[in-house]
Amino acid sequence: MLKLVVHATHEAGVKVGGIGAVLDGLLASPAYNEAVERTILLGGYDAWDSLEQERLRARRNGFTIRYHSSESISDVPERVAQAFHQVQQFHNVSILYGTRRFGTVEHEVLLVDSRGVNLEPVSGLKSWLYAYHGVHSSWYEGQPEYDEYIRGAVASVSALAALLGEKLQHPAFFIAHEWLGLPALFAAQQHLYGRFRTVFYAHETATVRLLVEAHPGHDVRFYNAMRVAREQGLAMEQVFGDQSDFFKHALLRAALSLEGIFAVGDLVKEELQFLDPAMYGRQIDLVYNGVPSQRITAEQKQHSKTLLLQYAQALHGFTPTWVFSHVTRLIPSKAIWRDFRVMERVDYLLRQRGETAIFYLLSSVIPAGRRGEQVHRWEAEYGWPVYHRADNGDIIAYEWDYYQEIEQFNRVASNSRIVFVNQFGWSRDRCGQRMPAEMEFNDLRHGTDLEFGQSIYEPFGIAQVEPLSFGALCVLSSACGCVGFIRDAGGYDLPNVLVGDYLFLPEWTNPGDLRSVLSLGRGERNAIESMTADGVARAIVERLPRTLDTVEAYLEQGYDLSTRMSWDVVARDYLLPPLNRIVS
Repeated sequence: MLKLVVHATHEAGVKVGGIGAVLDGLLASPAYNEAVERTILLGGYDAWDSLEQERLRARRNGFTIRYHSSESISDVPERVAQAFHQVQQFHNVSILYGTRRFGTVEHEVLLVDSRGVNLEPVSGLKSWLYAYHGVHSSWYEGQPEYDEYIRGAVASVSALAALLGEKLQHPAFFIAHEWLGLPALFAAQQHLYGRFRTVFYAHETATVRLLVEAHPGHDVRFYNAMRVAREQGLAMEQVFGDQSDFFKHALLRAALSLEGIFAVGDLVKEELQFLDPAMYGRQIDLVYNGVPSQRITAEQKQHSKTLLLQYAQALHGFTPTWVFSHVTRLIPSKAIWRDFRVMERVDYLLRQRGETAIFYLLSSVIPAGRRGEQVHRWEAEYGWPVYHRADNGDIIAYEWDYYQEIEQFNRVASNSRIVFVNQFGWSRDRCGQRMPAEMEFNDLRHGTDLEFGQSIYEPFGIAQVEPLSFGALCVLSSACGCVGFIRDAGGYDLPNVLVGDYLFLPEWTNPGDLRSVLSLGRGERNAIESMTADGVARAIVERLPRTLDTVEAYLEQGYDLSTRMSWDVVARDYLLPPLNRIVS
């Protein structure tokens, strides 16, 4: 049995995105909990952010506070309380410690607010990073993300040492989830040398995300260039130039020297090998994300779908045939414009069949969403979420660009409508009075007929396949890492899974010539996306379940596939074997 696993992550206290979903699934898995005696989540928090505190303490988050000196809470042994106090005094930080429920299991959570931290130990870590890993912290000072996570690293590890005490049984692991967990891991290497086996869990390759998102050729250009370059024995910086001015790239290069490297998907593994040729000789273990696996009946699905249809009627005045959804973060890599291109073609095909559709896009620039009372006021004033405004905190940043596209689509489309719900949550208290009173987030997952997820960069893509066991048609792009797991689990040819191959290059692009591939831009990508969208739309309309037998078949096939991709499978077959190999 593994005695201790520390997970360093920015989502230790509150689920925000993909890593939070990983923690939810993995730490609730019986296979994980049978193999790991003690788990500690290590991260940061902001004691003065009222919205964060509200989410942290929400009942559904399952967090129980056991130590927080600013609230005079100290339900810990006296030794730990005194040690925490010393850490707070020396580092000038605040510590919040407690337990958080994952499924039926509670795990420890240790959070440090480092806004006013003593900078002397931080400077020591920066010097150590340069001496041992070649990271020039002086190049990145002033960059908010780098400063934030470097600033809290040593204090967090000191708080961890205070919690653990002097005696630490082995085997003990320190797993850094993404670059955000690496500063704490490096601080543990510096100050707790030899006490942990170290692992970097790559939930993406940050350098690749930047290269894909920043160039108008996006995934079409990058992945095809990587394919040709690897055939020629070239590395990333030989093709795309020096990346050392990007702090995430520097931390990533440093992480490749750790004892274990986990990649969340097949493409991430290839990206890491492309980033550093030395990785061809290193073991990189595939540790996929799990897929929620829950069996529901056709009647349960129809009940949830009925609520979604009622909401459509309240918003747009019609009861559609089909419900589509896309639950995602509002970032460029999600390629939401591809959904719109597909929907333009789907609308035409549905008109030929006399069918209609509603497409709920649930996404927000603000991860925590808006306050419920704001949304209720906007709904009463001007009909949110059908209509939005940009002068009152409703639509902000590039939400406006997507909303304009949606408005244009809704003006032209005859048989479908898109609703932009830029809010976190899916219930009446969060989304307004027109939402059915009994609606909850599970209804969106259970009742949808189709979930979009056609990203340009998607290391795995849990959200894309969450409705799989609920009989939904999951529409993915070939850049999604979950496609590899689906293939390994024997589900690639199921009708529930539809993969748009946006990486296919027609002959006119000269796909074997690196210079030609690197020159691919917006025009070429648009042409390729247009061709692919047409095929995806036709496949969608053909595969939508029009009989009860088909609905039940999709439910059964989706559930069976999800059981082969469950978190228990991930823990048992992908995560634990490499951990045990490292300590053997």
